[in-house]
Amino acid sequence: MTKLLVIFFGGVLLNNFVLSRFLGICPFLGISQRVDTAAGMSIAVIFVMGLASVVTWFFHNMILVPMGLEYLQTIGFILIIAALVQLVEMVIQKSSPTLYQALGIYLPLITTNCAVLGVTILNISESYNLLEAAVNGIAGSSGFALAIILFAAIRERMEFSDIPESLKGFPIALITAGLMSMAFLGFSGFKLGALFGMM
Repeated sequence: MTKLLVIFFGGVLLNNFVLSRFLGICPFLGISQRVDTAAGMSIAVIFVMGLASVVTWFFHNMILVPMGLEYLQTIGFILIIAALVQLVEMVIQKSSPTLYQALGIYLPLITTNCAVLGVTILNISESYNLLEAAVNGIAGSSGFALAIILFAAIRERMEFSDIPESLKGFPIALITAGLMSMAFLGFSGFKLGALFGMM
């Protein structure tokens, strides 16, 4: 149980895919103008990343390893992620057409979101079992959601701020993302194993 807590809080805070590992930057910068679209993207990423972690774990351990085809890992994982993204895209298009329009091109881009592929490969390289892989997928996507929603909230507030003309738009967004990344580095001093070991 302690290891699962360490994996979860490590994935959300210490090893945040966006702000610590710098994966998934494209949707982070592209979808973060509004909190509602950021929240919609977050839900889609949580679903895809969590499910992809489980499906790719099975695919790797039940198909690739017994057949000696581990070298096909990346191609296989991308195909699985693409299928899951297609499923999410169809569900969002049916259930919330306005969110589907707001996400635009960034929804299919979850397929090439390196954070999703990164978590699936990390699960294998860290030799996680099925439960640990699922927790790591949910933690990584929750960290992504936390980062993008916080960033979207800050960007909404900045619309009403007095920002110099030369910094408006993308430049101030990059500066803000850098400051958020530095803030998340403050969590690197936590010793999660020791903290949960005392519980």
